[in-house]
Amino acid sequence: MAAGSSNDFDLIVLGGGTGGYTAAFRAAQLGLRVALVEQGKIGGTCLHLGCIPTKALLESAELFARLKKAKEFGILLEGQPGFDFEAIARRRDQVVKRMWTGLKSLVDKNKVTWVGGRGRLEGAGTVRVALNGEDGTPGAGGESLLHAKDVILATGSRVKSLPGLVPDGRRIITSDDVTTKADLPKSIAIVGAGAVGSEFASLYHDLGVAVTLLEYLPGIVPLEDREVGQALERSFTRRGIKVMTNARFDATAVKVSDDGVSLMAGPEGGKAEELRVEQLLVATGRAANVEEIGLETTKVELERGFVKVDGWMRTAEPHVYAIGDLIGGLMLAHVAAHEGIVAVHEIAGEGPEPIDYDHQPRATYTHPQVASIGLTEQQCAERGIAIKKGVFNFAAVAKAVIVGETEGFAKVIADAITDEVLGVHLIGPAVTDLIAEAALGMTLEATAWEIGAATHPHPTLAEAVGEAAMAVAGRQINS
Repeated sequence: MAAGSSNDFDLIVLGGGTGGYTAAFRAAQLGLRVALVEQGKIGGTCLHLGCIPTKALLESAELFARLKKAKEFGILLEGQPGFDFEAIARRRDQVVKRMWTGLKSLVDKNKVTWVGGRGRLEGAGTVRVALNGEDGTPGAGGESLLHAKDVILATGSRVKSLPGLVPDGRRIITSDDVTTKADLPKSIAIVGAGAVGSEFASLYHDLGVAVTLLEYLPGIVPLEDREVGQALERSFTRRGIKVMTNARFDATAVKVSDDGVSLMAGPEGGKAEELRVEQLLVATGRAANVEEIGLETTKVELERGFVKVDGWMRTAEPHVYAIGDLIGGLMLAHVAAHEGIVAVHEIAGEGPEPIDYDHQPRATYTHPQVASIGLTEQQCAERGIAIKKGVFNFAAVAKAVIVGETEGFAKVIADAITDEVLGVHLIGPAVTDLIAEAALGMTLEATAWEIGAATHPHPTLAEAVGEAAMAVAGRQINS
């Protein structure tokens, strides 16, 4: 904290991840005096352990996979392409450092007071901070007591394992280990086939690692539309990833030795077989950081281990808000940022619309990529909503043929009566970028026909979205 600065603020943000720094910067732009408290580096899990380093690794893996198909494009390489995983890891770290450096400059640009240390609530409007020392040592810089009318809690989450399965960073690992180390196993089993587990399965396979993907539920990427999950599972299986859904194993019976990990696993009700791998990656979700932040000194309520909030991010304690992984839900960085913006505009008295989680996009950077927004077919059925849908395959899109990535499809779900778009579900090339069109359309309450009527340039991958939207009315052109 700057020398001689006052400890009284309009807003204190506890946590400097994507949600926290977004809230702090926007609040400062609205004229509030803001303190941003963070024990570690600005950027939080997403920048340093999650989204960014993972995607940097995936980019290298996908480029390597494309290079192996270079001859199909008329490109001749001497011998077979190879890779240096230590160099890949160095590039990963360079990307993180570059983004971190840029973020640090935005603290001063937005005139936010940075407080390096671990903060803890002492009632609704007071935060006691154990300050970092000059060398960054936690708690070595004494204490500071900060006061503000409003507080936003953005303390994030951490990886969690299964009961009886203790990560050691060597044989039993978590995503934190993958994004900070530079070793590559010859074989790996991944427990959990949500977005994180599926991304790592794709990454490791593209780099030549033998991958077994274990999912407790009936399908992989279980939060996605069922047809998308089925398509991704077929793609993984064709590529040589061993996928086991409805998987069962005894976490307490996993055996770790000097040369690897062994466990007995099998489908529910089926025969279990021994699985021997060099490493076991646990990708079974995250736990909110609700401990040791002083919640017990307030009226803040927890629900299933997460802070309970309303659509404006308000907790049960007046003037205390919470955002990001701390409140559960989608637990995505861009969603946390949007939650932070909603909270700040509410604090500033601007009457923002409450957050609509049906309008928050999701992106999974597997190969092929998966992206979606809104309701799945299954959710529409559960809510009793009559729908109509359009589906268009990337195999019929000229640009997909040109880039050599024809797997997947675009699917648009619309209300059967009003034609309003209820959900868009994509699997295929670059769909994590294409989903932004659907996000804009749904924000503007577009109908399927309006999205289809918008001119999509040719040849582009975006044509798949336009064609799928027109297909809702059976009027697609190219199939």
